[in-house]
This record gives sequence, C-alpha cells and structure tokens, in this order.
Amino acid sequence: MTERSFSEVLDDVERNYWEITENIARAAEKSGRKYEDILFLAATKTVEPKVINHAVSLGLKYIGENKVQELLSKYEEYDLKNCDLQFIGHLQTNKVRQIIDKVSMIQSVDSVKLANEISKQSVKNSLVSNILIEVNIGREENKSGVLAEELEELLGRVSEMPNIKVRGLMTVPPICEKKTDVCKFFDKMQQLFIDISAKKMDNICMDYLSMGMSDDYEEAVLSGANMVRIGSRLFGRRIYR
Repeated sequence: MTERSFSEVLDDVERNYWEITENIARAAEKSGRKYEDILFLAATKTVEPKVINHAVSLGLKYIGENKVQELLSKYEEYDLKNCDLQFIGHLQTNKVRQIIDKVSMIQSVDSVKLANEISKQSVKNSLVSNILIEVNIGREENKSGVLAEELEELLGRVSEMPNIKVRGLMTVPPICEKKTDVCKFFDKMQQLFIDISAKKMDNICMDYLSMGMSDDYEEAVLSGANMVRIGSRLFGRRIYR
C-alpha cells in the first residue's frame, strides 16, 4: 500500500466515522435516547492496527476482534490506553486462556462448556470476566448461539459460576432482503432482553443488548440495541480469507 493510498484509507475512515456517529445519534434520538447511551464498537477483523488506531484517535472507544490468532498478532499495536478491546467472534474453549486477560468482555458465549472454561481461567488469573450470552434468534443451523427457549436455563447455570458476570445479550440475525424483516428479529431480541431484565436473576445484569452491524445498525438502535458492532461501514469492504 502506497503512502498516498494509505492516507486515502484514513480519510475514508474519518468520513465514515463521523457519518456513523451522526446516524447513531439520530436513531438514538428517535428511540428516546442520546448518542451517549449507545456503545459504538468497531469490528476490526482484517483491519491494520494503524487504521484502527486512527479511528481511536477520532474518538472511537471500543473495538472487537473475531479471531483469537488475529487478536494476539495485533495486540501489542492497539492503542489500548484510549480504547477498550472485546472479543466478538466464535470462541473455542481451548483458546479461552489465550485471551482471558486481554479483553474486557467476551460477547459470544453460547454454552455451559464455554462459560465454564471462562470461569475456570478467570479464577486462575484472579479476575472477573464480563460476558454476553449469544442468542441464535433466527434459529439458523449454521450459526452459533443459544436458542431463545433455552436462554433462561443457560443463564441460570452461568449465574452460579465464579469469576464470571453476565452483562447482557448479543445476536447476529439472519440476512434479510427487507429492513422490516430484520427488525422483526431485533424486536424479538429486545423482548427477550426486557423479559430477562424483569426476572432480576441473581448475578445476571442486563446492561447491554448487542445487535446491529454495518447494514442494519440504525434499525437495531431503533429496536432497542445499546451496543452496535460496525466493521465494513467504518473501514470499507474487506476481503476475508
């Protein structure tokens, strides 16, 4: 990448960043909230640390990686003095130990087995790990996440584990041609979020509802999300290997 083309990439990121923040603010206002009520997390898969750090310099406070190996390879280059690092992808139990002390939250917990390993490694490292429970709201066979009707049972099991704290729910809805269709899944998640909050389960806090990505983050905010995970809309379309 030439110096000129790299500069153009940074310029694009800057324009995209301010456009996204304006869109989030507008959607938040329509939903009766403020921009500050919505956590804007940048999904940084395949993005160079220099580009990530440029977004952080603009005011981005949260970044999320999907792959353990990529997170580890970039870890020393993140500007972690000015941003918070989370893990947002599918996590294998045998890799929990590699990131347990490097991320502030694991967003993709969908089984007792994974939660138990996070608890085990958290105890070993003398820390408390924040997690979100991933819900397969579209009941898609090729996606991870607990089914809605199994959510409460999983929450009950996880609530008894030491050094682990549930902070909310996360989902990746099915790809929909119409915005109205994806909103139906967001609305279902919002209702789950409300229902679980009302139960006031021990050691379960419904602080975050993480849903909405580059193509539907405004709809997610309108449906009640207070955390959105945006990648390509910020950094441009990327080629995944």
